[in-house]
Amino acid sequence: MSNPSPLDAQSRVAKVVDDLDAEGAALDALIADLPADSWALPTPAAGWTIAHQIGHLAWTDNASIAAATNPDAFQALVQQAWTNPTGFVDEAAEEWSSIAPVELLERWRTLRADLSQALRNIEPGTKVQWFGPPMSPASMASARIMETWAHGLDVADTLGVTVEPTSRIKHVAHIGVRARDFAYALNQLTPPAEQFRVELAAPDGETWTWGPEDAKQRVSGPALDFCYLVTQRRNLADLDLSAEGADAEKWLTIAQAFAGPPGNGRAPLGKK
Repeated sequence: MSNPSPLDAQSRVAKVVDDLDAEGAALDALIADLPADSWALPTPAAGWTIAHQIGHLAWTDNASIAAATNPDAFQALVQQAWTNPTGFVDEAAEEWSSIAPVELLERWRTLRADLSQALRNIEPGTKVQWFGPPMSPASMASARIMETWAHGLDVADTLGVTVEPTSRIKHVAHIGVRARDFAYALNQLTPPAEQFRVELAAPDGETWTWGPEDAKQRVSGPALDFCYLVTQRRNLADLDLSAEGADAEKWLTIAQAFAGPPGNGRAPLGKK
């Protein structure tokens, strides 16, 4: 199969960035009219308020812009981060959370728009540096969708708002599937050699699939539940996911779509 043309690649990037813009707008709508004191409400992420959640997204968008437009500036950020490799994310969230809510919101809006334009402007085929392996612009946009959705869910849970899933969660699910071996390695386990079959019921009634149809190790269920799982926003006990095969069952206990060390996840509903 021939490689996609530059125009095809640009079109794909544009579609993913459109989804990123929409995901940011959806979260923006939740917080645009919040009173300033509500930004201090604690979210399900231990130690993080709504301000921490938005501060983290804004900081990461800022880092993504540097990666996409100024590699030297981004490398300076990387060197600074590696002075505290397990704590720099929390440090940045704490620092940005101290910005006045109205200013933080405007800063996040500006950074979202600047990142969107930066990703659209990258030449097809170019890889963007990151804290992990370099990424294509489309992959970086997908990663930002995943984070925006996950942290937006924390905000929605804090506010008692139910967010209806959209087809944009396919980006989250795709990262979760692709990160299977990464999750095993993080947990000091050898990834299975066999590919898994993943079949997820999409919000619009379609079925999203990954892996060979005849795979013996299989995972199935609602796409939303799978996205809850791989972002560690819900406990496996509260999700309607099925696994066939011991390896697939194990994966569901360690799956994650995000970079960094394994998180503590969330307690089952009704438990603390």
